[in-house]
Amino acid sequence: MSSSLKKWEAAEITAFQEQFLFWYYQHKRTLPWRGTNNPYFIWISEIMLQQTRVDTVMGYYYRFIEKYPTIQALAEAEEESLLKVWEGLGYYSRARNLKVAAQQVVNEFGGQFPETFEEIQTLKGIGPYTAGAISSIAFELPEPAIDGNLMRVGSRLFGIDADIAKASSRKFFDEAFREVISHEAPGDMNQAFMDLGSSICTPTNPDCSNCPLKDFCHAYQTKTQSNYPVKSKKVPPKDVYYIAGVIENNQKEFLIVQRPEKGLLAKLWHYPLEEVSAETFKSYQTNYVKQEQQLALDLIAEDEPLDIFTELPIIWQTRHLGEVKHVFSHLRWHVLVFYGRTNGKFDLEGGHWFAEKDFESITFPTIQQKLVAQYSENQKVRKVL
Repeated sequence: MSSSLKKWEAAEITAFQEQFLFWYYQHKRTLPWRGTNNPYFIWISEIMLQQTRVDTVMGYYYRFIEKYPTIQALAEAEEESLLKVWEGLGYYSRARNLKVAAQQVVNEFGGQFPETFEEIQTLKGIGPYTAGAISSIAFELPEPAIDGNLMRVGSRLFGIDADIAKASSRKFFDEAFREVISHEAPGDMNQAFMDLGSSICTPTNPDCSNCPLKDFCHAYQTKTQSNYPVKSKKVPPKDVYYIAGVIENNQKEFLIVQRPEKGLLAKLWHYPLEEVSAETFKSYQTNYVKQEQQLALDLIAEDEPLDIFTELPIIWQTRHLGEVKHVFSHLRWHVLVFYGRTNGKFDLEGGHWFAEKDFESITFPTIQQKLVAQYSENQKVRKVL
C-alpha cells in the first residue's frame, strides 16, 4: 500500500477534533439509542444496524427493548419468541448470537456487561467494530469503531489506498484513527464519523463542499475524491431457482416447512420449495401464464397435474401466481409461486399445517413474507370476481 498517511502534528489533531465535534453537536441525528451510555442498549442497536438501514432498525429496536429490557431477560428468551421479534430484519444468526452472548454475560461476568475492549470481544457475535462502538460510547474508551463506512471516510481523509474489501487492510485504518480519536469524547467522535459517512461522505458523489473535514481531507485537497475508497469487486450472487407451493387443505390450513437447524435461514418457516434448473423455471414461467379465464384461485385442473412436488397428493391450479425475488449476500433466489389444494393432511419432513391466523406463532424470513404477499395479492383478484 502507498498512501499519504503521515503523523499529524498535535495542534492539527486538536483542531481536527474540535472542528469535527462542533459539527457533530450541531448536526447529529436523533436516534433512540443515543443519549444513553447503557452498554446493553448500545449493543442491541449496533447488532441491528449491521447490514441494515437506520430507518428500518428504529421500530425493531423499540419492540426488542420492550420485550427484552435487560440482559437477564434476553438470556432467558425462548428462541422462537426471540426470532419472531427479529422477523424481517434478516441475518437471523445475529439474534441467536445475542442470546448466547447474553448468557455469557450472565454466566461469566455476573450479569454485568464487560467494560474492556478485549472482554467485550469475547462475546458471541461481537467483532472489533462492535466492540469499538460499545467501549467508546458506553465506557468512553478511545477505541475506533471501524466498519465499511469509516474506512470509506478514512480512505479519503488520510489518503489510504488499501483495498477496503480485504480484512488485512483494517490495520491501516486502525492506526490512522487511533492517532486522531478524541480521548475526551471517543464515543461522540465515532458517532460523528457514522453520521458523516451517511450524510456527506457517501459512497458516490460526496458532498465535499459541506464537509466539516475538508480542510484536513487528503482527497479534497488533492481533488482525488473519485480515487477513494479502493474496493475490489464482489463476486456477484449466484442465481438459484425454486418453485414454491402454496398448499391449502380442506380445513383452510396451509403447509409450512421448517428449515434445518443449520445453514441458510436455519429453523425458519416457509412454503415448501423445490429447486429446479433455470431452464425448467423459465418453462413453467412461460407455459403457465395467467389467463383471463383462470383469474380465480378456484379454477384448478384435476386432469392436468403439474410436474412439481410429485410425491404429494395435490391438485394444482394451472397458472402461476407470479415470481418473487430475494437477494442474500451470496445468492439470488427466483421463486415461482403455484397454488394447490389437497384433502385432509399429509406428512412432509419438517412440515406442519397452520391456519393463516396462526402464522403469528412462527417466524417467517423475508422471502416467505414476500411469498405470502404474492399469494394474498392473487386472493384479492379472486374476491372481486
